[in-house]
Amino acid sequence: MTIALQLKDYRLTTAEILYRLPDHPDLLQSYIWQDLDIAPQFPVLHKFLGFWQRELDGKLHSVRVASASLVKPAQFRTPGAFIQLH
Repeated sequence: MTIALQLKDYRLTTAEILYRLPDHPDLLQSYIWQDLDIAPQFPVLHKFLGFWQRELDGKLHSVRVASASLVKPAQFRTPGAFIQLH
């Protein structure tokens, strides 16, 4: 299933979510979320954040997102130098 999603341009997406603790709103807690998603719309992340806001008590402070393509064209590099050992 994951390779089929990757071929549809889904990318590995990581989000660092900072949220306020319900009992201590001055304190921030960090949560790392990771899933396959489509950049730059991020529908899967938006769905998760919608669930968070509806169902969880911790109010969101900020979200930082990073995304990387997992399926890339093959890369070929020639070595910069050859060393011969006897």
